[in-house]
Amino acid sequence: MKKQKIRIALAQINTTVGDMTGNAEKIVSFAQKAARMGADIVSFPELAVTGYPPEDLLFKQQFVDDNIEKLKAIAGRIGDIVVVAGFADRKKKDIFNAAAVMYRGKVRGVYHKVFLPNYGVFDEKRYFSSGETFPVFGLGRGVFGINICEDIWHLEGPAGVQAYKGARLIVNINASPYHMGKGRLREGILRRQAKMNKVFISYTNLVGGQDELVFDGSSLIVDDKGKVLARAGAFTEELLVCDIDIPQSKKKPGVIFDVGGKKRPGISCAALTGPQDEVKEVYDALVLGLKDYLSKNGFKKVVLGLSGGVDSSLVASIAADSIGADNVIGVFMPSVFTSAESKEDAEVLAKNLNIAYKAIPIQDVFDRYLELLKAVFEGRRPDVTEENLQARIRGNIIMALSNKFGFLALNTGNKSEVSCGYCTLYGDMAGGFGLIKDVPKTLVYELCAYKNKKEGGDVIPKRVFEKAPSAELRPDQKDSDTLPEYGLLDKILKLYVEEDRSLGDITRAGVDKDVAGRVIRMVDSNEYKRRQSAPGIKITPKAFGRDRRMPITNKYA
Repeated sequence: MKKQKIRIALAQINTTVGDMTGNAEKIVSFAQKAARMGADIVSFPELAVTGYPPEDLLFKQQFVDDNIEKLKAIAGRIGDIVVVAGFADRKKKDIFNAAAVMYRGKVRGVYHKVFLPNYGVFDEKRYFSSGETFPVFGLGRGVFGINICEDIWHLEGPAGVQAYKGARLIVNINASPYHMGKGRLREGILRRQAKMNKVFISYTNLVGGQDELVFDGSSLIVDDKGKVLARAGAFTEELLVCDIDIPQSKKKPGVIFDVGGKKRPGISCAALTGPQDEVKEVYDALVLGLKDYLSKNGFKKVVLGLSGGVDSSLVASIAADSIGADNVIGVFMPSVFTSAESKEDAEVLAKNLNIAYKAIPIQDVFDRYLELLKAVFEGRRPDVTEENLQARIRGNIIMALSNKFGFLALNTGNKSEVSCGYCTLYGDMAGGFGLIKDVPKTLVYELCAYKNKKEGGDVIPKRVFEKAPSAELRPDQKDSDTLPEYGLLDKILKLYVEEDRSLGDITRAGVDKDVAGRVIRMVDSNEYKRRQSAPGIKITPKAFGRDRRMPITNKYA
């Protein structure tokens, strides 16, 4: 069987929602670079023109019109290379998640996404209509088809139809957000599709942070036997270029692009081997997600409370790696309940990270509150009210610094605490961004250990790992006074929150019924807190807010 040699390029770029001019310039720049490298075809991510996800901006007619005009302008700057890029198309009153095929100054074809995901973080049926056609195009004597993201996840989907119409290459463009284990799922689907339909697949994924979502890139090229030929890096912009030999097709599509006679500089493309370390992936996802949230929203610096504990140590470390230590301000806010060890650990961490460190004691303010409320509280014993007062004083201080200096306030609550409501509204929950709100406590420790390993020493002090977690809001307080040990708690939360398992399922998994029931009640009764929490980066398969949406008023037990 005769083969057609094709040089294919995958441009995993970092777009910004609404910045159509910036996105367009990036598309043109990467397309020109691909052309200089002798590529016949280059693909860009899903909705690359608008940025992903544009959400309710798609309800604005002008937004859709502007993106169509911008696409035409991009096409006008495309030379002797086939460019596939995502945009929002309109036909009469219907909007489509679309891919344009551009060549020599014009849009030569358009594909409309068929399968619209409407689960988890996706709401595409809210905005788009489904496509009904499966166009294929010619590259010399080779034939390729285009589809978009979710389309490739359906084994009986567009790829099979396009293969039947002669396609031996499927160009799939994506905005597939990261969560732990997502890469293995994607690769498995691509390998099965490639083998089943006897096609090569190029899988171009978006990279970068957008609000709670972070996209990892990790674009792939898979051959018709399901072998990974090349893989782009994770969490970085990249132009992946690879030569492939696809079988020529006897069927001729309506649109054929002449790709012969190009000068081709030498290239090297090879698959990355071995699974990537999952803890490293999560750390890199948090670094990129925070970096893009700051840069795309115009923030230069961050401020956070340093407690001497593991959560604030991790947040400070990630912040320093995201935007540089000079742009991170850590604030230690002791009370009479704060231990000397916590003070020392906070100071050592700040010194090791080389971040700014400020100490603002809160005891005088707390005493004034107690005096102010003494008459009102007469006859009532101290309880969680007084604990929460301390947290709220600290939250006010962090927000005051945010307001005065324009810092983004980061809170340091993890997923285990947020799940159970072991956090204070307008206190430690205060802030503009909850960096680790989807990171379970046990993973927090693993990420801190990764940071130290990466740095080759105890940047995060050893004692932070060893001491019992405590909010230090009353004498001798420990988290385990209120919560199960975190190893057990995270097991329960994974089953109940992420897998929607019942109490019976959880007890059959070896968890004491009373303990599991208590955790479930805490999760269910604290939805009102989570609704008021700051956005934070999704790194698990089911995050609060984007993925898991429960009613606050809810009598179902």
